[in-house]
Amino acid sequence: MFLSAAPCYNKCMKDHDIIIIGGGPAGVSAALYAARGGTDVLLLHGGASALHKAELIQNYYGTGAVSGAALYDNGIAQAKAVGVTVVKTQATFASYDGAEFCVATTDGEYRAKRLVIATGAARRSADIPGLKEYEGSGVSYCAVCDAFFYRKKKVAVLGAGEYARHELETLARVAEEVVLLTDGEKPSFAAPRAVESKLRRIVGSEESGRVCAVEFEDGSTESIDGLFVALGVLGSGGIAKSMGVVVGADGAIAVDARGMTNIDGLYAAGDCVSGYKQVAKAVNDGLTVGLSLIADLKGKRKNG
Repeated sequence: MFLSAAPCYNKCMKDHDIIIIGGGPAGVSAALYAARGGTDVLLLHGGASALHKAELIQNYYGTGAVSGAALYDNGIAQAKAVGVTVVKTQATFASYDGAEFCVATTDGEYRAKRLVIATGAARRSADIPGLKEYEGSGVSYCAVCDAFFYRKKKVAVLGAGEYARHELETLARVAEEVVLLTDGEKPSFAAPRAVESKLRRIVGSEESGRVCAVEFEDGSTESIDGLFVALGVLGSGGIAKSMGVVVGADGAIAVDARGMTNIDGLYAAGDCVSGYKQVAKAVNDGLTVGLSLIADLKGKRKNG
């Protein structure tokens, strides 16, 4: 999902109070609070997010054990139930003329008084056969999220930098064994066990349909129960910078206590801002932004 500062030229389909780009926990949470506060909310989403890579979520209040895809779908349905206008589309760019935001999508253009970026931050992946195939079936991108499922098991971490070190340390507290796979790179830290050989493919079990090993280019294999990809997080800098939004060194969008960026009326929430990449944190970000939007718009109406 890409935003730029290019202007909108075509006729907008409808004006709204708020446009939220992103249908994950942060975007839906902001939409729920803002809509229940009496504002007209349009939520634009692409139908898939990083949440879909989560095989099972057990650490969010009240949901029990639920897949990431199911939680996403439940959120979209909940937003619709409180009157949020939901459009499944792709945002192509956005602009701000000092009074209104315009968002162009593959289905048309929309205007609003306020804009929320809740597009998440995609985890970096690698072009290794089998990696994508086994996402959610032994391939994970979040140790904090999924380490619990690998208690007393053998897991591997794919990466060589500080993010890999963090994931390895998290997993070492619960897993029986953790091996670092650098895919030909030199690790930037000392790991208890590291294999620097280039990877050929991720191997899955025909019986279970889950990851069971990795194969290296020299033909050797390493049996594992799970693989954690720790190559880093793609920042939101490209999205935000195009509109003049300040981002940090990590690519995360800089926001104040209200969730507002340096552009008046432009907010951000969830994984695209700094902090834990967790559902609970994203929902809290959405709460903050949703309530801030209500106060913001009500204040404008009073002053107007």
